[in-house]
Amino acid sequence: MATFIIRRVLSSFPALFGILFVTFSIGRLLPGDPCRAILGEKATDLVCDDFIHRHGLDRPIMVQFGIYIKEIASGDLGTSIRFNKSVTNILIERLPTTFELSLAAMAFSVLLGIPMGIISAVKHNSSVDVGTMVIANVGVSMPVFWLGLMLAYIFALLLKDTPFQLPPSGRLSPGMIVPAFYEVWGWQVTETGMLHAFLEFISRLNLINSILIWRWDIFKDAVRHMILPAIAVGTIPLAIIARMTRSSMLDVLGQDYVRTARAKGLKRTSVVLRHALRNALLPLVTIIGLSLGAFLGGAVLTETIFGLSGVGRILFESITARDYVIVQSFTVVIAIFFVMLNLIVDISYVYLDPRVRLD
Repeated sequence: MATFIIRRVLSSFPALFGILFVTFSIGRLLPGDPCRAILGEKATDLVCDDFIHRHGLDRPIMVQFGIYIKEIASGDLGTSIRFNKSVTNILIERLPTTFELSLAAMAFSVLLGIPMGIISAVKHNSSVDVGTMVIANVGVSMPVFWLGLMLAYIFALLLKDTPFQLPPSGRLSPGMIVPAFYEVWGWQVTETGMLHAFLEFISRLNLINSILIWRWDIFKDAVRHMILPAIAVGTIPLAIIARMTRSSMLDVLGQDYVRTARAKGLKRTSVVLRHALRNALLPLVTIIGLSLGAFLGGAVLTETIFGLSGVGRILFESITARDYVIVQSFTVVIAIFFVMLNLIVDISYVYLDPRVRLD
């Protein structure tokens, strides 16, 4: 196991290097002037020359890339050209929103998608099966931006002043202040260092932070604000998970050991959940892991539609403003996240199916 993990981690470095190099090169080769994108069209040539020199954009691309790799290796993600602020601090401020949205969307898609697929497989060729697959096909066909706008229109306008009304934007209601849990607990933490960064990251996760400080009013408000974005991001992965669960379960339910379990008189629930579902989980784990890519990709549009200040929204704004540092740094963080996620998925195979060996 240890050898496999070390081998996978080492093999990920060339992939991360390639992602960083491609992102770095494309950002600088695309047409556009970062000076006037940030300072405005009326910026003079003298001002732009000084701007470009201060940020090292007048150096050869390979020299800039070498400097950036050196900074990344030392743990420095750089300083935003647009905000003149450490990218690490921006990441701590913005990543919790995207992370919370991704977890909520994952919970929505997994908790509904797997039961839908199981029921569809058990009720094969019935009206329930047909209806479930129609819903899944419709769900996978709806663009995230269109679904987000429709959800906001229906639940914020058409259902206004009803018990089903939901907020169309933001993470919390205006005026609601959420104290950090470590401050409520009386922890004395210096404002620099990894510990403070970690505690600050956790405290910006409203759902978790509200539980830690026992503020259920904040928790309820955060959940209401997260429902519509989570549905918008999670609908397509939900449909994919439901269809994959159905296909995998149909294949397993026809195996000899399942027929033997039925012949022994085991309850139908036990046969489906204990015998069939466990053996159908391998492809599902892969799909769920890959679906996180859809969560992060859909977050760019969803955060813009619902007014969430997350990674997706600032990444979109940074691409428009040619803020290379933020685009590169956020791409590296997301790439590292995917590498870790794929490693976790591979390791989980051993525990789901003992026949799988990682060596």
